[in-house]
Amino acid sequence: MTNYVTAELPEWAENGVLVWSAFGSLAVVSLGLFFWERRLAAGPQDDGVRPVPLRRIAAGGHSMNPPTVSARVRGREAELERIGTLVRGPGGGMVVVCGAGGLGKTTLAAEAAARARAEGRVVVWIRWRDDPAQLGQDLAQAAHILGLPEDRLEEARTGRVSLVDAVWEHLATVEGWLIVVDNVDAPSRVGPGAGPPAAYRGWLRPHGGGVLLVTSRDTTRQTWGPDADLIHLQPLADDAGGAVLLDAAPHAGTETEAESLAVRLGGLPLGLNTAGTYLSVPTSRHRTFAAYQHALEAEFADLLGAEHPGAAADPAVARRVVRHTWDLSLDQLHQDGYTLARPVLQLLALLEPAPVPRSLMTPGFVTDATGLPATAGSVDAALAGLHQYGLLHTPGAAGPGDGVPPVSQLQLHPLVREVTAHTLARPEPTTAWLAAIDEHLAQAVDMVTGMPGRTGWPTARLLAPHLPAHLDRSTQHGLTTAVDTLDDLADALSDAGAASEELLLRRHVLDAETDHLGPDHRDTLNSRNNLANALNRLGEYQQAADLHRQNLTDRERTLGPNHPNTLTSRNNLANTLGDLGEYQQAADLHRQTLTDRERTLGPDHPDTLASRNNLANALNRLGEYQQAADLHRQNLTDRERTLGPDHPNVLGGRHNLASALNRLGEYQQAADLHRQNLTDRERILGPDHPDTLASRNNLANTLGDLGEYQQAADLHRQTLTDRERTLGPDHPNVLGGRHNLASALGDLGEHQQAADLHRQNLTDLERTLGPNHPDTLTSRNNLASALGNLGKHQQAADLHRQNLADRERILGPDHPDTLTSRNNLAIARARLAEVGRRRWWQLPRRG
Repeated sequence: MTNYVTAELPEWAENGVLVWSAFGSLAVVSLGLFFWERRLAAGPQDDGVRPVPLRRIAAGGHSMNPPTVSARVRGREAELERIGTLVRGPGGGMVVVCGAGGLGKTTLAAEAAARARAEGRVVVWIRWRDDPAQLGQDLAQAAHILGLPEDRLEEARTGRVSLVDAVWEHLATVEGWLIVVDNVDAPSRVGPGAGPPAAYRGWLRPHGGGVLLVTSRDTTRQTWGPDADLIHLQPLADDAGGAVLLDAAPHAGTETEAESLAVRLGGLPLGLNTAGTYLSVPTSRHRTFAAYQHALEAEFADLLGAEHPGAAADPAVARRVVRHTWDLSLDQLHQDGYTLARPVLQLLALLEPAPVPRSLMTPGFVTDATGLPATAGSVDAALAGLHQYGLLHTPGAAGPGDGVPPVSQLQLHPLVREVTAHTLARPEPTTAWLAAIDEHLAQAVDMVTGMPGRTGWPTARLLAPHLPAHLDRSTQHGLTTAVDTLDDLADALSDAGAASEELLLRRHVLDAETDHLGPDHRDTLNSRNNLANALNRLGEYQQAADLHRQNLTDRERTLGPNHPNTLTSRNNLANTLGDLGEYQQAADLHRQTLTDRERTLGPDHPDTLASRNNLANALNRLGEYQQAADLHRQNLTDRERTLGPDHPNVLGGRHNLASALNRLGEYQQAADLHRQNLTDRERILGPDHPDTLASRNNLANTLGDLGEYQQAADLHRQTLTDRERTLGPDHPNVLGGRHNLASALGDLGEHQQAADLHRQNLTDLERTLGPNHPDTLTSRNNLASALGNLGKHQQAADLHRQNLADRERILGPDHPDTLTSRNNLAIARARLAEVGRRRWWQLPRRG
């Protein structure tokens, strides 16, 4: 053995140059080997793969179990079934449950996860923490739970493969899993790298063997790509919202009261849960649904808009507070560069809870209200961002069709609007903002009423709900200007046949003028007249007649019997009496008014021509068909000469002449006029205008008289559908249309359908117009005839007998309708007698 301590050194070791050269060589080799090892560990450099720290994968670090759903999920069965079908299906996919904050996206996902787990699926729950690296760790852990081998994870750790690819390559081979990634409200930051998930190269992909379920406030297809199944959550239906409240507070009231509160809260699950939790606490001041709903009017900010001490610092807390849940979206939009998103939302919140025409939201409006610089592009971007995060909805565009461009609409969820409005700083900035709102509403009305034809009508309808508040804010200064704005828009709505929207404005103007000008002021009397006309167009004949009668008395007293406004009141009262079935009174008043107008205004004045038209209509209802037709023919000639062929009064006169000719049995002439009128009204007024529908109805009647029963029935069915949609189920025109369809079905031999419709119509007419109205008597007559056609001769005879007595009393013994009833009763008796004779001959002989 050699003792290296005491032994002598070899000769070469005494050579310093050689020793140091060898030492240097060894050092160079060592460094080379060290860097080569690092390069091998880093893996290929051209594909960007880097080592990944995966220390947390094995340990986990936090729960990946879905949260527990504490109460039954209501009103989401369709959405849960869509998710369940995909989970149970043979392939995989990606589902994005999206919508504004507060709609219950997380709750829906948790319920879907619970159902999938109950069916034996592997369920992993991941909460997005605005950290792409953490999401990678969590998805790697999920893949590891689903069998991703350790050696594959080691390859990702050392950088030999991309972790995201390793995870998804494995998930593509495994079936029967559900991975939920909750609250991905900033999809562009999901990673790895930049860009939206739609490229499907990042952590969120639709290509697994199971289902990836993502919840997000981002609702756009551009973000999530073509292969994602987007489920846009909407507020809960009334019954489901009521059930949520009853689940939380079963002793707080009835089902009806719960539904009423649910409607008040806009069906928003977060608002419903907040209310239900409050009502379930024994120490709460308000313990019933009704009391809570009433308290919202005075304590909204305390009950739903209150601050929470932890909301500003903790997004998880903010999501559970009604006021703060939308702040998260607005903060995100601001960070993404949509600097006008919050002020635009606040500006919309100060308008009424109704759709707003997009044309109102101009850069000038935004700047005047907020003081912030705005361009068309920045306003567009703000609206797009609010829509992307589900805070702003765009209902179907409104438009009359036939070449008139549709009008884009903007609408906030009612609770988003109300919470936002209540949490604005007061009195500023809202004082300046409301002044800007009033200025730009007036400008919008000026623009709309100046548009040619019916181009502005859809926008006028959208503006109407926002103008009463404009008038209320102007009563102390500028009442006259604000009233003029409302009257101008109401006139446009009257031309458009939008009687409901017109009524809203007319009623508000009358109330304001009565309070500030007094009941006898000329402007107040004009407004009362306008309100009565709007009520008449809605079929509220008795209310209209009462107002017109009051107005006539006041105008005769203050203006005299011959003033044009007094004659207008007498004319309008006569029209309404005719609609109430008081034909003789109507005719007498029209005859008196026509005489006075010819004397004071001249024979060609539009008001004189209107009186002659109205007298002719009254005579037509009295059965004086020839006189009516002669007056209508004279009037049509004069109107065409003085007003031109396309004026609405000319179209009305042609319509009335055609109806009179039809009564005279001149069916082909009547049909030709009605067909011409229908074409012109569709072109000038649009297909849904009440006058257009009246023309289609009367053309159908005339076609039926010509024996074109199928065409008549088809037109009546189309008209009835359109009238029910535009006027509502109880409008007299709707009831008239149902009556006419029933008669057309009877002509086609569909006697049972006809009888059923006539019976329904008779019930509705007795309820809305009364048992003695001529239209009610006509309906009873036609029901009797339909029953006779069904062989129910005794019932038919009884109804005809009752109807004859009523018509003789109301219309007189010589009215054509009375004669029709007398004839129909005779026919029913003859049929009844014939049936009796047949039965007598068929009796068995006695032996």
